[in-house]
Amino acid sequence: MDREAMEFDVLIVGAGPAGLAAAIRMKQLAAASEKEISVCVIEKGSEVGAHILSGAVIDPIAINELIPDWKAKGAPIHTPVNEDRFLFLTETNSWRIPNFFMPPLMNNHGNYIVSLGNLCRWLGQQAETLGVEVFAGFAAAEVLYDGDGRVLGVATGDMGIGRDGEKTENYEPGIELRAKYTLIAEGVRGSLAKQLIAKFKLDAESDVPKFGIGIKELWEVEPAKHKQGLVAHTMGWPLDTSTGGGSFMYHLENNQVSIGFVVHLNYSNPHLSPFEEFQRFKHHPAVKPTLEGGRRISYGARAITEGGYQSIPKLVFPGGALIGCSAGFMNVPRIKGSHNAMKSGMLAAEAAFAAVNAGRSQDELTAYPDTLKNSWVYADLKGVRNVKPLLSKLGFFGGLGLGGLDMWMNNLGIGLPFTLKHGKLDSATLKPAAECTPIQYPKPDGKISFDRLSSVFISNTNHEENQPIHLKLLDPNIPIAKNLPLWDEPAQRYCPAGVYEVVDTDGGAKRFQINAQNCVHCKTCDIKDPSQNINWAVPQGGGGPNYPNM
Repeated sequence: MDREAMEFDVLIVGAGPAGLAAAIRMKQLAAASEKEISVCVIEKGSEVGAHILSGAVIDPIAINELIPDWKAKGAPIHTPVNEDRFLFLTETNSWRIPNFFMPPLMNNHGNYIVSLGNLCRWLGQQAETLGVEVFAGFAAAEVLYDGDGRVLGVATGDMGIGRDGEKTENYEPGIELRAKYTLIAEGVRGSLAKQLIAKFKLDAESDVPKFGIGIKELWEVEPAKHKQGLVAHTMGWPLDTSTGGGSFMYHLENNQVSIGFVVHLNYSNPHLSPFEEFQRFKHHPAVKPTLEGGRRISYGARAITEGGYQSIPKLVFPGGALIGCSAGFMNVPRIKGSHNAMKSGMLAAEAAFAAVNAGRSQDELTAYPDTLKNSWVYADLKGVRNVKPLLSKLGFFGGLGLGGLDMWMNNLGIGLPFTLKHGKLDSATLKPAAECTPIQYPKPDGKISFDRLSSVFISNTNHEENQPIHLKLLDPNIPIAKNLPLWDEPAQRYCPAGVYEVVDTDGGAKRFQINAQNCVHCKTCDIKDPSQNINWAVPQGGGGPNYPNM
């Protein structure tokens, strides 16, 4: 069967904040200029917002620019931040850090606690109202190129391929979506973005990318314990002083609390499990009382970009551009990136609109990176560019002290006159298991802490079982022959969904098992595997988590 082909002026891969902001901005410009321009957004989740997971406290600066009357239009942004708390934890105690010690950029006054998934659902509705074609349940599996190597668009994955790789009776070929310009907004470690960065050497002049893993639960707590508008962050326990990370707890409306834990993926102990660190964190005396008597509603996990200013790759290639977390615009100390992602999409849309309007196609949208470098996005990232490298090089106390000082100095216009480098890839930071102390994690109690499988269950994750495994091993021997003896196969622990197991065979040998149906699409395996042997690819469209209110 031949592929069907569809043509658009602009194609956007991914219906997250960046992709939807780009689509909306494109249509706004077309309406203002009385021009016809066709814009398509494709999304691998079963619906817009299904795969969106974030804390989230958003800075409204971007949405104020994009849709100034968002309140009148009913945006799901209801809870302004009214209190900030910063805590340092030891195993049994906590100390509150006075707010006046914190650099001004850490102040959340004027920001809002939201469900980013619900915000994206609303943005999707705004885009469709403007005439954007939004197709959910379609996973972009392949980049299309012309004879000169320019990007022509993407093809969605074939449907109805069996586990054995053969076509089933339900086979349907993918669709070719072609465009004058293709904007890649897949999010962190997107499979197409990874290919494009490698093909066009977009990272040739940037520092190495850095990542973290964020694990989140949504709780309904007792009304007496709910403090709508409260934002709390912690540092310290249960992580040691050489492992970066921390927690967040945000009190939304309707007695709901988002609670989550971030672990920087440059950790060195292969015995560490980010999921288990989160579960034991919830038993801390400063945290547990809020959750006691409450009900866990949802669970999810995703990787987050942490490289910041110095790790941003070249943003354009012949025929398109990287926007949002596909490029990496998160401000690590603020734990915020949605505002920067949206602005990047808006600026890319302006460049693409001007190019289409001028009759151009498949060239580089050079106006996009130029305007981005002169925008508040780069100012937001430049002032914190040395915080992550300082934490990585000096550990918790030294990195926190000097990083905080550098942020204060940048606020005064006298920050460090140089940019520190990150050093190693996150996949290269593990020490041999024999050199590290095993970590004994407590068993979950089923009330405050939980196991992986019950957690994945409430993420509403689903994949068609008779399909090829989308987690591909470049060499199937490496997990047992190399990773197990050297690092005790860390995939068993860094995966927050129980996808990877080392099991005993009947003959007493070890076997590496992949439970791909559990995958919540966090991409941590693609990032952290020390042998870089796991390649995360998109499954059939619509598969994965279905996050409600996340």
